[in-house]
Amino acid sequence: MKATGNTVEEILANVPQDRSEAFNKLHQTIVQNLPEGFEAGISYGGLGYVVPHHIYPVGYHCKPIEPLPFAGLASQKNSINFYHMGIYMDQSLMDWFVAAYPKHSKQKLDMGKSCIRFKKTEDIPYQLIGELMQKMSLKQWVELYESKLKK
Repeated sequence: MKATGNTVEEILANVPQDRSEAFNKLHQTIVQNLPEGFEAGISYGGLGYVVPHHIYPVGYHCKPIEPLPFAGLASQKNSINFYHMGIYMDQSLMDWFVAAYPKHSKQKLDMGKSCIRFKKTEDIPYQLIGELMQKMSLKQWVELYESKLKK
């Protein structure tokens, strides 16, 4: 499901009403815990948390016109989806998150490679997402990203 809007504010304003409060709270949690240098913006037509071109001019290798993605947030048909590329690329971060998740949510972790699906908005682990966002600096993310590209 493509986000409706061309700015962060428009996307936030156009989230379905039944998810709006939780989606906006999750966005605020992410922004409040986003390490220095990352910015909230539009990434691949949706809400993203990215390394801006003025810091990393080459952009994303798949589509250099796009800034380097780090995390994302989307309202899908049946869930709010949170994407975190660091989890996908750093096994120790993945292990930490999977172990910590049950301490923060009653719901079973519903996760793809880098996508975490929240089907019940009342069970979103905001504190855990905030902690996750603080676990990797911009410098660490760029170094990890570049190390995986070289392979």
